[in-house]
Amino acid sequence: MTLVDCSHVVVKESRYVGAGLGAFAKCDFESGEVVETGVARVIACDGNHDPYLFTWSEDRSRWAFCSGCAPFYNTCVDSNTKMVRDFENNTSVIYAKRAIQQDEELTHTYQSLKWRPCFSQLNAVL
Repeated sequence: MTLVDCSHVVVKESRYVGAGLGAFAKCDFESGEVVETGVARVIACDGNHDPYLFTWSEDRSRWAFCSGCAPFYNTCVDSNTKMVRDFENNTSVIYAKRAIQQDEELTHTYQSLKWRPCFSQLNAVL
């Protein structure tokens, strides 16, 4: 088993205005299906001001960058995927929250969307 598998996802220009790059489905996914698996590298820093880092603890004290296409999933409140983090093993699995069509942009509601300063402007428009 490979720890990183993003073979069913591609990164290209996002359809969201001003978002830059986004992750897109290379095939259809059913609700509950695994979209991507990955690993995380925990780093010593204050990630509150870096939107490219992931919250990597329940108490908001650890930060990590993730492998694969995960860093390119843009956020929205009605996202089509959910990331499940395993803080002990530093791995993640991204699941489809509903049926996703090929070429649909993959989105994920960031855990820290409401409280991280780096998302304050983004949060105001969501």
